[in-house]
Amino acid sequence: MPNIIALLGALDTKGAEYAFVKDCIESRGHKTLLIDVGVLGRPPLKPDISNEEVASAGGADLRKLAADKDRGKAVAAMSKGAAALLPKLHAEGKFDGVLAMGGTGGTSVACTAMRALPLGVPKVMVSTTAGGDVSGYVGVQDIVMIASIVDVAGVNQISREVFARAAGAICGMVETIVPAGEDKPLVAATMFGNTTPCVEKAKKIVEAAGYEVLVFHATGTGGKTMESLIDAGRINGVLDITTTEWADELVGGGFSAGPTRLEAAARNGIPAIVTPGCLDMVNFWAPETIPDKFQGRTFYQHNPNVTLMRTTVDECKRLGKIVAGKLNMSTAPVTVLIPLKGVSMIDLEGKPFHLPEANRALFDALKKNLRDDIPVIEMDCDVNDEAFAKRCSETLLAHLKATA
Repeated sequence: MPNIIALLGALDTKGAEYAFVKDCIESRGHKTLLIDVGVLGRPPLKPDISNEEVASAGGADLRKLAADKDRGKAVAAMSKGAAALLPKLHAEGKFDGVLAMGGTGGTSVACTAMRALPLGVPKVMVSTTAGGDVSGYVGVQDIVMIASIVDVAGVNQISREVFARAAGAICGMVETIVPAGEDKPLVAATMFGNTTPCVEKAKKIVEAAGYEVLVFHATGTGGKTMESLIDAGRINGVLDITTTEWADELVGGGFSAGPTRLEAAARNGIPAIVTPGCLDMVNFWAPETIPDKFQGRTFYQHNPNVTLMRTTVDECKRLGKIVAGKLNMSTAPVTVLIPLKGVSMIDLEGKPFHLPEANRALFDALKKNLRDDIPVIEMDCDVNDEAFAKRCSETLLAHLKATA
């Protein structure tokens, strides 16, 4: 049975490009589903899903959008409509993968819609923005970005090759059969270089109990991706050993996962253990990238491209209150584990970030603001001690057993 590939684009201005890609895909034996997200003109290709339908799905009137001639408003409206329509069409089995082409506006509309699709649905975006920072378009989704090289403005000797290979990419993706594996319940864990020994030890214990552990590097993107998988219903439990992304969110470092970090497990009723791992540090890039306002602070050169800054007593106090507030949203069992002798490798006695008064402020604020029914386990060891890793994993396993 042939696969169906959705082609999502402004057919009024990109008709020739989509006609070319449509032919490339259909020459490989697949079908196409043309979805028009254009606003201003009549498309030379007859779409399967009209722009009126897309606008309506987002609560907008196409005629008014065309009359207003406000590009920003039109992009926002068609983005909203496409994001509402695409998941519905996919759930109905109307397509197996999606391809789009465009500049900044087209990329915004298409990627907004692609981000609304489940993980694993093939998504290819040919864009003039590819090659730069596309995190705002891709988010934490599995969108393949292909640089258009030249503008998406006709089929020429450069774009012809790019478009044809993009068509080949989406065809190859929908043709691919993912091999079956031994699927086990999933546990998400957060890790940094400074908490790696703890996570690796805990991971072995949890895996021995019959779970598969997905480890996320707490660099902002890692935390966001983990939270998105929790929201998608893919995760059964969380070993949130490394909550450092909140230090970057609060202070202004480079590894923030946003203001909703720590909310997904709490909101979705997912059992979790949470520790203040690496809340002693804020992450910046090379030393010359550090803002002048932080002069005089304590720094540690993690590598040539990453510089760590020690959090202060006041920042730690605020972090403890923030973490407690997020955990207070929990509707499933959650336990906080506190390693009294250090929250990272460089927070131990004699190490560069050893600042007991800051850790006390962090721990006290966390305990003071936490819901009374949320257990707190304090251990006289550091975060990477084997006993701490064992307690983290065994506590989570107990929570998972209780909620099974």
